[in-house]
Amino acid sequence: MIHKQFTQFERVINIDLPRGKSAFLWGPRKVGKSFWLKQNFPKVIVIDLLKSDIFAEYAARPSLLRERYLQEDASSTLIIIDEIQSVPTLLNEVHWMIENGNNAFILTGSSARKLRKGHANLLGGRAWRYVMLPLCYPEIKDFKGYTLKDIFQKGLIPSH
Repeated sequence: MIHKQFTQFERVINIDLPRGKSAFLWGPRKVGKSFWLKQNFPKVIVIDLLKSDIFAEYAARPSLLRERYLQEDASSTLIIIDEIQSVPTLLNEVHWMIENGNNAFILTGSSARKLRKGHANLLGGRAWRYVMLPLCYPEIKDFKGYTLKDIFQKGLIPSH
């Protein structure tokens, strides 16, 4: 079995939300959004819509989000929904929970355009916007193994 050695990059992005605030984290596929969130928010609820059973559940009944996780007491619950563009109707539930509960969300996706095109609820100012782009110069400590040809052909997408 061949083991590839993966380099961890310290990303310059910082999501430091005030208690009870929500955010979108947009970025192209494979830039490390999900990995970064797991590293930086290890003890929160994560709903991964790439898992077919989870996707099917929430696509069929978006209200499950509210039924399972509505936080009505004083403590705030942070929920990460990964690949939110897969089930745009969940955004209505998120909106309702932000307004009527004590929930906060980090919603990830690779395409806000897909949501806008489908007239999805983009929460109208209720969620801050962050973008994770491919690696940038301050994030790469050592350019060994990177050629200009590689950078221009593949970009600086971190390997997973």
